[in-house]
Amino acid sequence: MRTRLSICARKARHHSEKEALLIASKASTPLRPYRCDRCHQFHLTSRTKGKRVPRP
Repeated sequence: MRTRLSICARKARHHSEKEALLIASKASTPLRPYRCDRCHQFHLTSRTKGKRVPRP
């Protein structure tokens, strides 16, 4: 599924997955990074439907 351009424009962009994971680790809700097909950088999402959740 493509990221809508309006969503991409509103989200913070991270240059690397490592940088996005660092920000995600500080959040109060579980977040995961993904590469945007519009800007080719990383955004964070809280959606996990259909995604494997890593075991602690």
